[in-house]
Amino acid sequence: MNEVATHATVIETRGLGKVYAAGSEAEVIALRDVDLRIRRGEFVAIMGPSGSGKSTLMNLIGCLDTPTFGSYHCDGVDIATLDAEQRARLRLDKIGFVFQGFNLLPRMNALENVAMPMGYANVHREERLQRAHAALAAVGLANREGHRPSELSGGQQQRVAIARALINRPPILLADEPTGALDSKTGEEILALFKRLQAEDHTVVLITHDPDVAQHCDRIFAMRDGELHEQAAA
Repeated sequence: MNEVATHATVIETRGLGKVYAAGSEAEVIALRDVDLRIRRGEFVAIMGPSGSGKSTLMNLIGCLDTPTFGSYHCDGVDIATLDAEQRARLRLDKIGFVFQGFNLLPRMNALENVAMPMGYANVHREERLQRAHAALAAVGLANREGHRPSELSGGQQQRVAIARALINRPPILLADEPTGALDSKTGEEILALFKRLQAEDHTVVLITHDPDVAQHCDRIFAMRDGELHEQAAA
């Protein structure tokens, strides 16, 4: 395990809450007073069944949504001080996303899929392709960069998605059920890749409903009825 105690905090929420349709008869409290601190280099799981609030929390941590109350600092930046354009820029620079469904563009090959986010960062095309090639090599897919998603296995597609998430060198990686569409052996390989990324000082936050997947992480948080509880180490 990394010596994370000396590392800077990259995710910190205080009293974070999210209410939908506030004040109406349809009001839903999706998140209640969440206090969370994650340091650089940690591998953390957030568990919970459907409707527990874990996806809402991921959307707030990923700056895809804004809280109703409370505060969130992402790598030292108070999200409340940012407008929509600045939040988009922060997502690009600070956070890489990995999803259960891979979310690759079918008309692009692996190299083009990985290079795509750098277009938004105004990186020159030649550098984009060089970095995408290196990223695919880092996840063991240097010989598959010309293949489209339909020509890749599920595990290979997820590796492409991880390479794409890392291409702008963000300090934080958010993975939402990243092994959910994979068989158990391939899932273990993806989790081993996350452990390797952690060793390279990435902060990995894994959203999952599977206790066996969560056991690969250093710390486990459980969401219940919009509240977050840290589980004691085994």
